[in-house]
Amino acid sequence: MTDSMTAPSDVEHTASHWSPPPRGRLQGIIMVVAAIGVITIVLYIWKLPPFDAGLQQTDNAYVRGRTTVIAPQVSGYIVQVAGQDFAQVKRGEVLVRIDDEVYQAQVDEATANLGVANADLSNNQQAHAARMAGIESQVAAMAGAQARLLRARADMQRANALVMDGAISTRERDQARADFSQAQAEVQQAGAQESIAREELRTVDVGREGLEAQVRVAQAKLRAAQIDLNHTVIQAPEDGVLGEVGVRLGQFVTHGTQLMSVVPADRWIVANYKEAQTKAIAPGQTATLRIDALGGATLKGHVERLSPATGSEFAVLKPDNATGNFVKVPQRIGVRISVDPDQPFESSLRPGMSVEVDVDTRHR
Repeated sequence: MTDSMTAPSDVEHTASHWSPPPRGRLQGIIMVVAAIGVITIVLYIWKLPPFDAGLQQTDNAYVRGRTTVIAPQVSGYIVQVAGQDFAQVKRGEVLVRIDDEVYQAQVDEATANLGVANADLSNNQQAHAARMAGIESQVAAMAGAQARLLRARADMQRANALVMDGAISTRERDQARADFSQAQAEVQQAGAQESIAREELRTVDVGREGLEAQVRVAQAKLRAAQIDLNHTVIQAPEDGVLGEVGVRLGQFVTHGTQLMSVVPADRWIVANYKEAQTKAIAPGQTATLRIDALGGATLKGHVERLSPATGSEFAVLKPDNATGNFVKVPQRIGVRISVDPDQPFESSLRPGMSVEVDVDTRHR
């Protein structure tokens, strides 16, 4: 009876102090391996040693691109706005037209002035030809006068000889002498007339230089007027996407008024690294780019070049330690990184987007 009554209590006492059987050695190894794997994954994700070797990271990086501001070179009222916000445009596509009536009138006036200048130059050339003919006539007159002078000299010499022999009278000899003097005067007069003709030709030639200068001035004014007329039509300078269009139909614009912007497809990354990080960074190294705006999408790129100076050197207001209190602040050096072509999301990059950059410095 006693044994039968105490047996249940022994069973209950044994059950209340039950413990699991000792674990096997295999289970312990599995748990250690799993813990090591988790730690390894965490170190890799956070790029902690030993997985940080050769990688230089920064989140101070942005997508960059060329933004071309479209502005007129002439003033006037807008008569057409063809560009629309965020529209794709091609090189040479008309974006805006400015009223060209005034500029067309200026072209017409410059054309007329050029015609007048050319006419004056043509008249000068005609006068030059006339003066040349006059010089030739005076040269011929000089030749005739010299021939008559030779004949008069010969007649006078004969008359002097004959008057001594009594063959002719003194009166006839005096007449021959007068003819000789007259021939001499005609030669002098012909020479003077030739000199006058040559001076007149020189005057015409000097005037031609001024008229040619006037023609060149008129041509330059016509070109300037034509350039202004051409500038009334504003075209896209290259392929790209328009920004916000800030001009409206009928608006009066002046030289340099910002109308809109064209953003070409060129994209690159500027990563601002701490100065100590740039020691091993060199052109040609690969880079991993994570774009925040694309849901953390990853792209590949390559280092192109490094900035020649820190960002503070390019600042408009340079830091000045006038108080004497100095705190060393690591400076930033810009690294330009090109985006490899033919990648997903490459066309989705927009200037100004934030980027996280990892540069692999293990290869130079």
